[in-house]
Amino acid sequence: MPGAGTRRLEGRVVIATHNAGKLKEMNDLLAPYGIEAVSAGMLGLPEPVENGTMFSENAGIKARAAATATGLPAISDDSGLCVDALDGAPGIFTADWAGTPRDYYAGMERVRTELTRRGHEPTGEKAHFVSCIVVAFPDGAEQVFEGRAHGTLAFPPRGEHGFGYDPIFVPAGETRTFGELLPAEKKTYSHRSQAVARMIKALLT
Repeated sequence: MPGAGTRRLEGRVVIATHNAGKLKEMNDLLAPYGIEAVSAGMLGLPEPVENGTMFSENAGIKARAAATATGLPAISDDSGLCVDALDGAPGIFTADWAGTPRDYYAGMERVRTELTRRGHEPTGEKAHFVSCIVVAFPDGAEQVFEGRAHGTLAFPPRGEHGFGYDPIFVPAGETRTFGELLPAEKKTYSHRSQAVARMIKALLT
């Protein structure tokens, strides 16, 4: 994969997502650095087919598509919930488990059902979130950054903050779910915050 060298992110960038929650979280993390972020959804870009077998592959597909379509640097995050007792599932299929249109409460219920079917007590099961960020530049250069948040599952879902599977994930060192943590509190533990921090160190500072 081409390296980004000493280049920097500045000005306007595309967040390669159609997920409003993910865009808001990325905006909150990037705004202090003067980055103007717009989403692929806001620009009316189609969602590319994500046929990779790893988070980094799917993030790269989305970032390259957005950079090519707009001529701007593109940031893509591919993330998911990996449950130990489910052999890492749902993993790269985390969004797919929520169906179409996305119903993340249905996705969380599927996690609970699959654990119960395998004879596990869903609450307290070990899990982790992965965030893999790919920054793609229009000239083909790319860079990859990853973050992980380890913790356990909690049922029933708790909290109205965050998005996706946040209401069932309790990060290590906490008793509250991501859904119960305020955005500023979530940054302390977030897999995405870790990946963005690594990106900021490499490309913004």
